[in-house]
Amino acid sequence: MSQNHFLPLFLYLIFVSLPRSLAQHGGGTVVTELWCVAKNNAEDAALQGALDWACGPGGTDCSRIQQGGPCYDPSDVQKTASYAFNDYYLKHGMTDDACSFSNNAALTSLDPSGFFFLFLNIGQLAMEIASFLPARQ
Repeated sequence: MSQNHFLPLFLYLIFVSLPRSLAQHGGGTVVTELWCVAKNNAEDAALQGALDWACGPGGTDCSRIQQGGPCYDPSDVQKTASYAFNDYYLKHGMTDDACSFSNNAALTSLDPSGFFFLFLNIGQLAMEIASFLPARQ
């Protein structure tokens, strides 16, 4: 099955899940949720160093992104670092200083967790569907 068949599903899931994470209204005040993620222009080596620190001396729980964990993806250090950076940010007061990682991270109002697991789940689903399809001649 080609990737083009998954594009409508992917877009639908994005637009259904985005509004939930953008803002909450309460008492006339808009409260925006923030996540600490790796900058998209950060060098992989810098992200790996920050990730190693976060998962070691930084005290981040990295069990979900390590080998054997449900979010393990050694091919994408940016997504992996984003997971660790956000965990550190949440555990250390949600301050600007808790989301620096030598200027390799930034705060965003878009929830990246849905996208991260969505890519993993769509890939697994595609492989399962392909296993049931007849081989092309």
